[in-house]
Amino acid sequence: MDFHNILISWYLQNKRDLPWRNTTDPYLIWLSEIILQQTRVAQGMPYFFNFTQEFPTVFDLANASEEQVLKLWQGLGYYSRARNLHKTAQYVANELNGVFPENYNGLLKLKGVGEYTAAAIASFSYNEAVPVVDGNVFRVLSRYFDIESDIGLPATKKEFTALANEIMPKDDPAIFNQAIMEFGALQCVPKSPNCMICVFNESCAALQKKKVDSLPVKSKKVKITNRFFNYLVLEDVLGNTLIQKRTAKGIWHNLYEFPLLETHEIVGFDVVSKAAQFNVFPSYTIIGIEECAETTVIHKLSHQHLHIQFWKVKIKEKIVNGVNTSDLKTFPFPIVIYNFIEKQEIIC
Repeated sequence: MDFHNILISWYLQNKRDLPWRNTTDPYLIWLSEIILQQTRVAQGMPYFFNFTQEFPTVFDLANASEEQVLKLWQGLGYYSRARNLHKTAQYVANELNGVFPENYNGLLKLKGVGEYTAAAIASFSYNEAVPVVDGNVFRVLSRYFDIESDIGLPATKKEFTALANEIMPKDDPAIFNQAIMEFGALQCVPKSPNCMICVFNESCAALQKKKVDSLPVKSKKVKITNRFFNYLVLEDVLGNTLIQKRTAKGIWHNLYEFPLLETHEIVGFDVVSKAAQFNVFPSYTIIGIEECAETTVIHKLSHQHLHIQFWKVKIKEKIVNGVNTSDLKTFPFPIVIYNFIEKQEIIC
């Protein structure tokens, strides 16, 4: 029995019942793959159901506003995925009459669709013989075949893709791709896999050489930048507040936030008070400023750690175009700000 037969046999006995595995509809498979990028299945499942309920077809998604899409995406992070999702839906609906490209090369031309996603859609929807190579596949293949190539390098992606293509049965690529990803997710996990019950424990090179914990090799380090955000939660005589849309490129593009004072370090009342009075809200009469929480919230993104403080700033006047607390939750916010609002710390 060879590798793919053992793998597929394991898959048929152990696979999870996931909704996107019960269809070949490219819209649903594309939607699931975009949601599951950098997202665990358990976290992504509710979003998949919400999106398919709200937007059952690519035309429904295309006709939605960007704010509707961002609001539904709220909490998943990597918001560029949601913006690309929306733009691609509009392209497929308006330029392709709602029909997704039916092959790997055509799918690659869609915005937000890379090699892995294109391969997944092509094999799952159209049974095209193209291998998927994600983190799970890197891990399984590097361990089984004892490959020490650095997966952080582009050349290694080509090496693993060629290997996956070689061992993939061309008559049923979809089930092989599903199987190897599922095996990496459930059995050949990153830390402390239970190799004693593994179907490959007699043939896995890494297990024989006691190298399971050291594979795959990934030497590329992500440089983390620390940023310090002070959100100034304005409150007027009516209890209304002020929010703004982040229009600059970068994190949280087109999401909403409170007026922001970014500093070079964690700062206290004196710095915030002076900036609020003279720089941020010079046209308002400030009658009180207080910090809304005892500790700074540290919100970790892939390349940035945000150190966030919330400050309530009471003013004497009415805010022009102020937002009341009941309407506030209808806007798409970064999850760290939405959680603050949800806990009603705005009243602090």
